[in-house]
Amino acid sequence: MEYRDYYQIMGVARTATADEIKKSYRRLARKYHPDVSKEKDAEKKFKEVQEAYEVLKDPEKRAAYDQLGSDYKQGQQFRPPPDWGSGFEFRGGPRQGRTRAGGAGASHTEEFEEAEGFSDFFSSLFGARGFSGGAAGGFGGASARTARDHHARVDIDLEEAYAGTTRTLELKRPDLKPDGTLDLKVHTVRVTIPAGVTDGQLIRLAGQGEQSPNGGKPGDLYLEVHMKPNRLYQLEGRDVTLTLPITPWESALGATVTVPTLGGGVEMRIPPNSQSGQKMRLRGRGLPGQTPGDQFVQLKIVVPPANTPEAKAVFEEMKQKLSFNPRAELGV
Repeated sequence: MEYRDYYQIMGVARTATADEIKKSYRRLARKYHPDVSKEKDAEKKFKEVQEAYEVLKDPEKRAAYDQLGSDYKQGQQFRPPPDWGSGFEFRGGPRQGRTRAGGAGASHTEEFEEAEGFSDFFSSLFGARGFSGGAAGGFGGASARTARDHHARVDIDLEEAYAGTTRTLELKRPDLKPDGTLDLKVHTVRVTIPAGVTDGQLIRLAGQGEQSPNGGKPGDLYLEVHMKPNRLYQLEGRDVTLTLPITPWESALGATVTVPTLGGGVEMRIPPNSQSGQKMRLRGRGLPGQTPGDQFVQLKIVVPPANTPEAKAVFEEMKQKLSFNPRAELGV
């Protein structure tokens, strides 16, 4: 994905004040608003400005974004540092009307529609879900009844998603000091991650969000699950795919081989005359759930090297005795 320099997009310095950022936003919003602008690519630029302002107007998001430093350039290929953002806690929870109630300390998993209009870069840093500032919105006075929800991300391994796990997380919880500057306080939570949790799913910790200053009901904390890349499996929903190397003779003659799965090795029959790229299904061997996912096994024929006289002799014999032209269908 491409890096987005929000300061460059807004035309302000990295040391810009909140008032300077707001002033620049108003100027650019008028310049590129698609209803009135005659600028080239006005709609695209308007969306870029909206996204940049979404980050820079929010002291929490701006503080997190600034951790990336100033070494990246606008449009440069970018990949977030490992586990980036997993230690930050932001104000705002799922969009209103999409939550379920839960008792204090309860843990729930919920799924929500993804936010629209933000880039992959934004989503990689702050999550793909639609978070809002709660009833009061952003920083400001929460009422005695409605303290704001918070959200954070938790990075887990695929094996943890399969079996479930318990984590103790140390999150940096932003807090505004009387002078308006941001103070980051460490906030520790313990969460049970259920077996079968999927990438992007939310885990709700009831009462673990913002505490009401007037003794009212506390907000909730929503943890968005991010699945770490796995060296063996590719994940899609609850299904996993494994590339399985096999020998030419296993491909040609068929064989029974041991295949790794998230639940341990299982025996699988490879039919004779199997081809490289062919997929086989192990039902129910993906992530658990009401409808468990499957594991797909993609075959990959690996040819042994002809690096000894004996090996070369075998290949020479095959060349002489097997009438086989893999390019016959190409007409050559």
